[in-house]
Amino acid sequence: MHTTRRTCATLLVTLDVHPRVMMRILRHSQIAVTMNIYSEATSEAAQATLKRLGGRLDPCP
Repeated sequence: MHTTRRTCATLLVTLDVHPRVMMRILRHSQIAVTMNIYSEATSEAAQATLKRLGGRLDPCP
């Protein structure tokens, strides 16, 4: 059961679902449970986010 919930939370992170929405979907009463225990950011998601951030910070379009 917990593995399925972790998978669901990680997929929701990958889909850029707002943490409060994730919390409601997973039926947690505390956001910390959702974010600290169940969700995981993948390396690919972190890299993609850093690229997007770099694109926003780059002064040359």
